[in-house]
Amino acid sequence: MERAVPLAVPLGQAEVFQALQRLHMTIFSQSVSPCGKFLAAGNNYGQIAIFSLSAALSSEAKEESKRPVVTFQAHDGPVYSMVSTDRHLLSAGDGEVKAWLWAEMLKKGCKELWHRQPPYRTSLEVPEINALLLVPKENSLILAGGDCQLHTMDLETGIFTRVLRGHTDYIHCLALRERSPEVLSGGEDGAVRLWDLRTAKEVQTIEVYKHEECSRPHNGRWIGCLATDSDWMVCGGGPALTLWHLRSSTPTTVFPIRAPQKHVTFYQDLVLTAAGNSCRVDVFTNLGYRAFSLSF
Repeated sequence: MERAVPLAVPLGQAEVFQALQRLHMTIFSQSVSPCGKFLAAGNNYGQIAIFSLSAALSSEAKEESKRPVVTFQAHDGPVYSMVSTDRHLLSAGDGEVKAWLWAEMLKKGCKELWHRQPPYRTSLEVPEINALLLVPKENSLILAGGDCQLHTMDLETGIFTRVLRGHTDYIHCLALRERSPEVLSGGEDGAVRLWDLRTAKEVQTIEVYKHEECSRPHNGRWIGCLATDSDWMVCGGGPALTLWHLRSSTPTTVFPIRAPQKHVTFYQDLVLTAAGNSCRVDVFTNLGYRAFSLSF
């Protein structure tokens, strides 16, 4: 009896698949590690990739330095949001938040520590969680997304303690002004709203799309990303990615990026990274000049 001969796999098939996957990739989220040496990025395929920032920013960096150190499957659907604690990376997808150990993520076979689901109105409602925000002084986590509300979770007990309402459409992003303390939220309604955590009240609204410098009507009014270092804010989405002075509520710098951005981060007060509808994370070293890009 003759032995069956296995079918030959066409050469380059894996490479073609990877190229197609990267072509249709969107990076929804990113978070810097507690040590500041690594960047985690999450995409629409549910994958999390870990990049070495120290290697990529080195004067001796090569193209390989801009590739992931490790990539793993974190969620069944897109990884819409991520944030880091002293030890953990928290990631969010459709209706749930998961926790991972940073020390374990650089190894293969990383497993989740725990997962939580906010209290939704019905058991059939599973809106995406587009944004996660740590509030260190409260030891709490704020979640926001498809139900147009901001949910606060106590990190010690895992209990949800507070809900903030005001947005009229999906919430895409959150940022914290630690000195105030205030939380900024941006969403599909085109507004950046500032909330006072002491009173749980909305204190300021900036309708970004109404400013001619950053308005892009053909892209819509939605706000897809937010970052702040207290006095300054960067936001973008339908409107162009723009640096704002918060006290005066005025835009000061419009970044030269055509595509709508999904996530933006300040890094060591000098470098800003922005990710959107591609497999790349763009890195700006002087808030105006794109120095290089990281890529899945």
